[in-house]
Amino acid sequence: MSRVLIIGAGGVAGVVVKKCAMLPEYFSEIHLASRTLSKCETLQQEAGKDRVVGVYQVDADNADNVAALIRQVEPSLVINVALPYQDLPIMDACLETGVHYLDTANYEPKDEAKFEYSWQWAYQDKFKEKGIMALLGAGFDPGVTNVFTAYAAKHYFDEIHYLDIVDCNGGDHGQAFATNFNPEINIREITQRGKFWENGEWHETDPISVREDLDYPNVGVRPSYLLFHEELESLVKHFPTLKRARFWMTFGDQYLTHLRVLENVGMTSIQPIEFQGQKIVPLEFLKAVLPNPGSLAEGYTGLTCIGTYVTGIKDGQEKTIFIYNNCDHAACNAEVGAQAVSYTTGVPAMIAASMMLQGHWLKPGVWNMEQFDPDEFMNRLNQYGLPWQVVECESPFKR
Repeated sequence: MSRVLIIGAGGVAGVVVKKCAMLPEYFSEIHLASRTLSKCETLQQEAGKDRVVGVYQVDADNADNVAALIRQVEPSLVINVALPYQDLPIMDACLETGVHYLDTANYEPKDEAKFEYSWQWAYQDKFKEKGIMALLGAGFDPGVTNVFTAYAAKHYFDEIHYLDIVDCNGGDHGQAFATNFNPEINIREITQRGKFWENGEWHETDPISVREDLDYPNVGVRPSYLLFHEELESLVKHFPTLKRARFWMTFGDQYLTHLRVLENVGMTSIQPIEFQGQKIVPLEFLKAVLPNPGSLAEGYTGLTCIGTYVTGIKDGQEKTIFIYNNCDHAACNAEVGAQAVSYTTGVPAMIAASMMLQGHWLKPGVWNMEQFDPDEFMNRLNQYGLPWQVVECESPFKR
């Protein structure tokens, strides 16, 4: 029985639900839960009541509430596409009920703009002893970029030395300012200090201060900025030959101008303020007035390009390869009613879930994507909507 419980009903969850619904051979029964029941009901109507057989209201901040729902549904796997703040309560609920777990982004505390794997890696022994598995970061970045790295290490190199993960959204949604996934999470991520790994230690940079103009296949040249992203933390741990690992994301000048203004006037703050007799968090208020990322799909044009530049040694010679995917916003909307940023996160989560349910990737403990054999996952990317390319090239980085 391959019954799954999906927690979350945002843009990524919509993709996961609909892609799972298309594959009854992997997902015999789908149950969906969120804080807002009406969102689940809408998704159930869109995916089909014969596939999404149950919808529920759940407080994913409350492990007991989630555990009670798991006992009611009795799934084989919980797919967590809720907020990163809710990872630990959902993991606690899976641990209590003995059910496998998967998420797409690592835990971060709500009251501090900080994310790292330490909180979730601390569950390793408990999950092993319970005989259940947790798969962390099964989106695109993190997720597919981790698998790209593992695939490169397996098939193209004897030893990998340099890794640059690049994330370009070359699309146009027509909005003056909007984020392509949860605004609260997106803005917290971007406004943190940058961080990269080099020569055995972490180095920090000021936010959005290091830029490279990179030429992305089928998109063109885009300004790309160094950020910290969670997959760097796991990749440098699991590939100890890496001498340097970095992450880059594209932002247009208009986006950065809006962001700087909002930051300067305090709208990106996560510290509560008093307003008309009640406490509000400015960033949460900003999230409420910005366009919902799920609403951007209609009329969104252009491509994304996400991939990994890997430099290393093969047969005594240094070489560089680029493994990447292009994804079309309009094609994603036509297939599942989502823009490409949600699609590129949701499809890998579905694929990773199918790998767990079939036993291809299944062992007790807490794991990252690069710790498993990459080949079948790479095959399924081609099969289910995220085809990839490998090119041998010169490194495009000046430093």
